Amino acid sequence: MKKIRNVTFSLLLTLFFLEGCNAQNADSESIGPPKREFRAVWIATVDNIDWPSSKLMEPSEQREEFSALLDFHKKVGMNAVFVQVRAAGDAFYAKSSEPWSEWLTGRQGQVPSPMWDPLDFMIAESHKRGLEFHAWLNMNRLVHKSATSVSSQNISKTHPEWILSYDGYKLFDFGIPEVRQFITDMTVNVAKNYDVDGIHFDDYFYPYAVAGQTIQDEASYRKYGQGFKNKADWRRNNINLLVKQIHEALAVVKPRLKFGISPCAVWRNKGTDPEGSKTYGALGSYDDLFADSRKWVQEGWIDYIAPQVYFSSGFGKVPYKNMVDWWVENSYGRHVYVGVGAYRVGYKEKDTNWANPKEVPNQIRYLRNDEAEGAIFFSSRSLRNNSLGFVDSLRKDLFRFPALVPSMPWKDKIPPLPPRNLKGTLVTNGLELFWDQPDVAPDGERASYYVIYRFAPDEKPSAHDPRKIVGLSYGSEKFVDSTVVSGERYVYYVTAVDRLHNEGRPIGPLKVELTEEGIQRF
Repeated sequence: MKKIRNVTFSLLLTLFFLEGCNAQNADSESIGPPKREFRAVWIATVDNIDWPSSKLMEPSEQREEFSALLDFHKKVGMNAVFVQVRAAGDAFYAKSSEPWSEWLTGRQGQVPSPMWDPLDFMIAESHKRGLEFHAWLNMNRLVHKSATSVSSQNISKTHPEWILSYDGYKLFDFGIPEVRQFITDMTVNVAKNYDVDGIHFDDYFYPYAVAGQTIQDEASYRKYGQGFKNKADWRRNNINLLVKQIHEALAVVKPRLKFGISPCAVWRNKGTDPEGSKTYGALGSYDDLFADSRKWVQEGWIDYIAPQVYFSSGFGKVPYKNMVDWWVENSYGRHVYVGVGAYRVGYKEKDTNWANPKEVPNQIRYLRNDEAEGAIFFSSRSLRNNSLGFVDSLRKDLFRFPALVPSMPWKDKIPPLPPRNLKGTLVTNGLELFWDQPDVAPDGERASYYVIYRFAPDEKPSAHDPRKIVGLSYGSEKFVDSTVVSGERYVYYVTAVDRLHNEGRPIGPLKVELTEEGIQRF
C-alpha cells in the first residue's frame, strides 16, 4: 500500500528545482536512492548498554567515547541519534530535579567530578556532525531492577504515594494527576533548557505482564476511575491524557520541536479487532500495555511513530512486512520510523531468519518501497558489533549516499532563502566553494546547513538525486570538494536548509573548469 505524502514546494523554485526541493522521496527506489530518509540509532544508557561503557569512567573518557560513537554512526550513514537521558528516575543532564544517574557517575545522585553537563556536550557534538539529537526519556521507571543505588532524592523516596512496585521495579502510577503533571514538567524542562531536536518516549507505559505479578493501582482507580466501565479503559485514558498533555505543553514552549513515541510493534491483532494488523496472538500495546498507540497519530499528538518491529520477515506470528504495511496505512499523515531489531542479527536467535546477513538490508528495502519515512536501529552496540557484516551493507550500499531528514510541513513548511554570491577557489586539497549566508526567511529562520550539488556540464540538474550531492556543510558558508580532477568541468549549485529540513531554491550554476593555471569559468 503506497502512502500519500505531504509534499511542500518553495514558491521561489528555479527551473533547477522544478520538481520541488521540499519533495520527499521520489516514487520508488527504482529511480535511485532516496533523497530524504530518516536514519537513526538508539543509544541506551540504562545499565550501560551502549554509553558510557562503564559507570566508572572519567568524564573525559565518557566524552571521548561518545564522540567516537557519533563518528562511527555518521560514517555508517545516520542522520539522527536518540540518546537515553532519563533511564530510571535519574538524569544524564545537569538541569534536572531528579538525581544524577548511577550509570553516569557510579552512584545515583553523585555529582560528576569534574562537573560537566553531558546533555549540552552530546547535543553540540551531534549538531557539529549534522546529526539530529533526540532526548530519549523513559517515562515510567523510577528504580530499575539492575540498579545498585537509589538516591534519597529519587521520586520513589520523596513521593512514595505515587509509586507502584512491580517485578523488582518502582514505577509511576499514571492514574494520579500529579504524576502526569510531574512527567509533563520533566519533559518541558528538557525542551526549555536544551537545544534538542526532539523529545522521545519508548514502549514502557504500564508494565509488561509478568506471571504472578499484579499492578496494584486499585486505590487510584477507586479515586479517579469514575465514569469508566473497567480498569483497562481507565488506564488507557490515563496514558492518552499524558501524551496529549505533553504534546500541548511542548507546543507552547517550542512549537517546532519534534515529539514521538516508540511503542511495541502491534497495536491490536486482527483477530481481536478488524482494524488491527495481520498478526496472530501477539502482545499488543492497546490490550496488554494499555497504550492506544494508533490514537496518538490519529489525534496528531505526536509527529512520528516508531513501532518496534523487532521481527524477521519470515516470522509467522508477527511478520515484519505485515507490521510495516499496517503502520504506513495507519499513520494519518505523520511519519513512520520503523524500529529495526539490529540486536537480533546473528545465530543466537531461535528464529533462524536472523542468521541471514541480508535480513536487515532487505527490511530497509521493504520499508522504502512501502514509503515509510525511515528507520531507527536498536541499538548502538549492535551496529558497532556488525554481526554478519550487515552494517557494511548499510554503509557501502543502502546508506552510501547522504539523505536529508524528511520535513514536517505541519510544523514548518517555509523554506529558507537561497545563499548569495557563490564563488570558488583552488586550495591545496581541492576546490573550495564559499558563499554568503541567506537573508532571514519570512518565518524568521536562517539556514541550519547547506547542500552542495555537482553535475557534469551535459547533465540536467535535479534536486531529487542524492548521488549528485557532493557534500553538506554544517556551521559554515564554505565547502571543499576534494574529489575534483584537473582538466574536468563541473557545475555547482548550493541550497540552504532550515532546522526542520525545508530546502530552499539554489544559488548557481557556478560553472568551473580546472586547469593547470587555476579555475576558469565557462
